[in-house]
Amino acid sequence: MKTILKMENITKNFGSGHTEIKALKGISLDVKQGEFVSIIGPSGSGKSTFLTIAGGLQSPTFGKILINNINFTNIPEKKRSKLRFKEIGFVLQSSNLIPYLTIEEQFILVDKINHHTNNDDRGTDLLKSLDIYDLKKKYPRDLSGGERQRAAIARALYNNPSLLLADEPTASLDTEHAYQVVDLLKKEAHLKNKATIMVTHDQRMIKNSDHIYQIEDGFLSKL
Repeated sequence: MKTILKMENITKNFGSGHTEIKALKGISLDVKQGEFVSIIGPSGSGKSTFLTIAGGLQSPTFGKILINNINFTNIPEKKRSKLRFKEIGFVLQSSNLIPYLTIEEQFILVDKINHHTNNDDRGTDLLKSLDIYDLKKKYPRDLSGGERQRAAIARALYNNPSLLLADEPTASLDTEHAYQVVDLLKKEAHLKNKATIMVTHDQRMIKNSDHIYQIEDGFLSKL
């Protein structure tokens, strides 16, 4: 299977001198098409830093990141942003929905940016699979925290990215919907050949992962 994400000897330092913090220490990881990978670790271990670097939202201090064989560490920011939007779906701890757009309008905006025809079937399937189809005409302010998070997950998947990065996607969900979301992420990986990485502290959510890693003190190890 094709390697979607390749991270080579990634180091991330913050500050300098006596105040320097080494958040990531020589991390390497390959994630292929169709793989659902979970990464666990305590708060402050570097999980979120790892995810933002994997998605090109910030650059490593040292090391190299390739997404679909494109070196994200050496391209101009404008090109990186364009590729990031096309190739990567982000599910962040905060839902990051646009507040003045309804849920269905969030999808329409994605299509406009990509110059695509609106894919009603794709949007409908995602919303139904996450139990929020009846909320499609509502604004984010009218939704609960869990509903907003599920809407954000649907939007991240709607663009059909080759790499999906989920940062604590179940943190604001009840147990039933948490398992539902993880099952959907796994199905997207397996059935649509996406590379999916889920960062979580909830070890109940990782049992069906293809690979499980742990970050602790900036080091990544396979479990």
